[in-house]
Amino acid sequence: NSPGHCWPFQGSWSKVLIRLSTPVRPSAITIQHNSKMASLLGTVSSAPRDFTVSVSYRRVLGGLDEEDKEEILLGTFIYTVQKDPTQTFLLQNGIPRAFGILKLVIWSNWGTPGYTCIHQVQVHGK
Repeated sequence: NSPGHCWPFQGSWSKVLIRLSTPVRPSAITIQHNSKMASLLGTVSSAPRDFTVSVSYRRVLGGLDEEDKEEILLGTFIYTVQKDPTQTFLLQNGIPRAFGILKLVIWSNWGTPGYTCIHQVQVHGK
């Protein structure tokens, strides 16, 4: 019945790289925020709204010091506060290989200007 711990991001726009414990071919991501009833302030305006998920890797191009960072967008999503606090989003299929780092970019939240809050992130895959 307690709201749990918030993973706060400064402002309504933020990005984070999530290092996975083992490389994964990601198929879905689950994001959780508190429900309005569980919120200490009675609001969920700090919940993320628009966000993207991507992976990136480096490849060497002809020499040791020539690197090209290639980023693959896995999806653009909207976390909807009117739905269940735990929401799962299916990622783009056809990922060429497993990745150890996932990039999560929060583009906006539901109205709190000072911070955006996430309570849990889960990455699903093989």
